[in-house]
Amino acid sequence: MEWVVDGEIIEWRGPAPFFFVAMSEADSAELKEEARSLIYWGQVPVQVALGRTEFRTALFPKDGRYLVPLKDAVRKAEGVGEGDHVTVTLRPAVKS
Repeated sequence: MEWVVDGEIIEWRGPAPFFFVAMSEADSAELKEEARSLIYWGQVPVQVALGRTEFRTALFPKDGRYLVPLKDAVRKAEGVGEGDHVTVTLRPAVKS
């Protein structure tokens, strides 16, 4: 199964800034059901593509939605930052 997420890159400040793209509530619920066997501590491991860059990460649950984290290296490689609208494609990552 695969999800395509279009959204704005947002910053969530904690002890250090983190950047995410939020999935819709409907897509988040569908992904949670499909990836039930992969979920650990509420997070879902996924394979993500943003432009030409592919990477593995874990989705964070927040307020009924999953957030797709975008590492500095990924944002730099694709030339995107906070406030930019991007499309990411993701699929659950099979445990190895």
